[in-house]
Amino acid sequence: MSLTVRSEQACFGGTIGFYGHASQETGTEMKFSVFVPPGAAARPRPALYFLAGLTCTEETFMIKAGALRHAAEHGLVLVAPDTSPRGLGLPGEEDSWDFGTGAGFYLDAEAEPWRPHYRMYSYVTRELPALIEASFPVEAGRRGVFGHSMGGHGALVIALRNPQAYRSISAFAPICNPVAVPWGEKAFGNYLGPDRKGWAAWDASLLMRERPFPDSILVDQGLKDQFLDGQLRPEALESAAAAAGQKLLLRRHEGYDHSYWFIQSFVADHIAWHAERLGA
Repeated sequence: MSLTVRSEQACFGGTIGFYGHASQETGTEMKFSVFVPPGAAARPRPALYFLAGLTCTEETFMIKAGALRHAAEHGLVLVAPDTSPRGLGLPGEEDSWDFGTGAGFYLDAEAEPWRPHYRMYSYVTRELPALIEASFPVEAGRRGVFGHSMGGHGALVIALRNPQAYRSISAFAPICNPVAVPWGEKAFGNYLGPDRKGWAAWDASLLMRERPFPDSILVDQGLKDQFLDGQLRPEALESAAAAAGQKLLLRRHEGYDHSYWFIQSFVADHIAWHAERLGA
């Protein structure tokens, strides 16, 4: 697999780069960004994958989260993929901000016309890590994942389904119970089809009851979040953790909303959380 270098700049003693490649999973060009901390060339580092939320791109987290300084200090490689395939021209792909382009939901679609291309789960869990580990100073096997909103949903589901591949997991304001909220019902109904029985495999609160993650999970949630009651449902994740014996640190914060200002405020805690578990 080969990649195209779109840009690379020095940052906090390391390098922030933006790249593209031809994806076999999506059948499109996929873009992603990578921050490599100082000293990684001499000693490969753990990789921490960030999954962004609705409407975001591979650039959003790296530019807006204030995470690179902390990754440099802890010696973590940060990787951020785009949030969906783009430019396919599928019917309905561009009609709304919460479905289609920029809204891949980190699952593998089963319904047409999405099935051949909207394969963000396989892309993030298989194709992208293989490319990263072949192209950057990353130690295979030391991998963590975190995300925001739709990406928080993706991070939780990916780690719960693949505990052997991810040593650490956290989330900012994740969609915790997508089968029960409008965002999830819209996405799952279109990507997966009308049979709701298959939806459970992509719902973190339902998955956790059957297969808890072997380590603790960190979740931060703002109490001024405009999507808290209607879309996010952290209480469902809390109930699942209690039922399954899952170690869950769910922190609720007065005054914080759903924005990247919220992420900036607590991203240092998340980077440190992963660094400890990844042995950085």
